[in-house]
Amino acid sequence: MAETLGFIGLGNMGEPIALNLLAAGYGLRVYNRTPSKVAPLVARGGLAAKTVAEVASAGGIVLTMVADDRALEDLCLAPGSFVEKLGAGGVHISLSTIAPATARRLSAHHAKHKVDYLASPVFGRPDAAAERKLWVCTSGPGGARRRAEPIFEAIGQGVLHFGDEPGAANVVKLCGNFLIASTIEALAELMVFAEKNGVSKSAVADMIGKFSPLHRGYAKLIAEQKFEPAGFRLALGFKDINLVLQTAAESVTPLPMASLLYDRWLSAVAKGRGDLDWSAVALGAAEDAGLKPSLRSEVVE
Repeated sequence: MAETLGFIGLGNMGEPIALNLLAAGYGLRVYNRTPSKVAPLVARGGLAAKTVAEVASAGGIVLTMVADDRALEDLCLAPGSFVEKLGAGGVHISLSTIAPATARRLSAHHAKHKVDYLASPVFGRPDAAAERKLWVCTSGPGGARRRAEPIFEAIGQGVLHFGDEPGAANVVKLCGNFLIASTIEALAELMVFAEKNGVSKSAVADMIGKFSPLHRGYAKLIAEQKFEPAGFRLALGFKDINLVLQTAAESVTPLPMASLLYDRWLSAVAKGRGDLDWSAVALGAAEDAGLKPSLRSEVVE
């Protein structure tokens, strides 16, 4: 029988991942800041933890999927944390997208308690998480990665290993999100270009989808302006662009495109679009071209 895992963070990504672990036969002790979100997991056989520390067992495994660096550090560094309860032989699998520097700090903190820290951010939106089609990028101690392999197989379609350095997987995740954000910007601009020159955005999206499956989904979202519900919130995308620029500054790496993206995402957040899908930054490109966005939620009564 599979062991019982701890799981913290039941948002848009955390809930389907946790459900897949239950479906794979793992026991699960779950915690979420909003207690009501635990109910679907309990209905499938999960156990509700009253505190963060209760998810852990000595020498066990805990997975976390939280929004940002601060949330993860608050969980790990607090006195009496789940890290301390895991103790010798324990493994913490962090699925969050955070700064590589944060991953390194947390790894050092975990080592003080003889706990292995695995940076394991994932690629994929909530629908991919539900269908076990995530790609898991992971780095950290080899023994912990081998121990986590069956868990990764239960939540995704493949695992990509990036060695023992704890920040490596987060560097890779930021590379991927930088690429996706750049793609969204390019799609937004070409859609506006087509529209301003009398060509249907939907027709262009169909064309792109035929020869570039990588771009199909976002081209369709932008053409149809389907920004709700958010698969990945724009505010979180802005957080990730900030992490890219922060890490680039620390490594003295010029990234002109990332600076452009920062301004585009900042403008979108300033306009109150942070809870929309991050493809909603396309509205800014339309506005720059003198087009009026037709997003229903932005119409003032």
